Amino acid sequence: MSRYTGPTWKVSRRLGFSLSETGKELRKRPYPPGQHGQGRRKQSNYGRQLQEKQKLRFLYGLSEKQFSNLFGKAAKMPGITGENFMILLESRLDNLVYRLGFARTRRGARQLVTHGHITVNGKKVDIPSYHVNVGDVIGLREKSRNLQVVEEALSVRPSVPEYLSYDENSRTGTYVRLPKREELNQDINEAEIVEFYSR
Repeated sequence: MSRYTGPTWKVSRRLGFSLSETGKELRKRPYPPGQHGQGRRKQSNYGRQLQEKQKLRFLYGLSEKQFSNLFGKAAKMPGITGENFMILLESRLDNLVYRLGFARTRRGARQLVTHGHITVNGKKVDIPSYHVNVGDVIGLREKSRNLQVVEEALSVRPSVPEYLSYDENSRTGTYVRLPKREELNQDINEAEIVEFYSR
């Protein structure tokens, strides 16, 4: 299955989860879309696990294959599999470009990366799934620093997470440490995702 490129607000309502992490999608109509959206549905264990998986997959904008491959990598790492998985997702280049405020959405960040506007340690990287290591410096290419889309995103940027540092003058951000679980989305139950893949 390829990466989803349809309307995200509809998916947010279906999952009962804000993919923009702002809650805007659910304020007006906090129920699933469609004719029977307001009906009550009983959910099985499998359905609940699948829903948690889909929340995280759509949040970071991955295809099913990318998502399961990354989970397999997390499962081989020492420590808690669910937390490792979320940290790996958070360490993707497109996500950190979004967290630094260079783009207003993860989709926008993915586009900045694929179009060659982003550098890591001074070298152009155009792979959104690129794994950023602690200490790496993420920046904009010289010719891309005054892009209108970047200017607009920076003007409305929320605060930068504590695991990143940002230099306004050079417009670069440093991945100073791995995020802690409490700094990541609290509406995700990663234990359900581990159960899903353990079946």
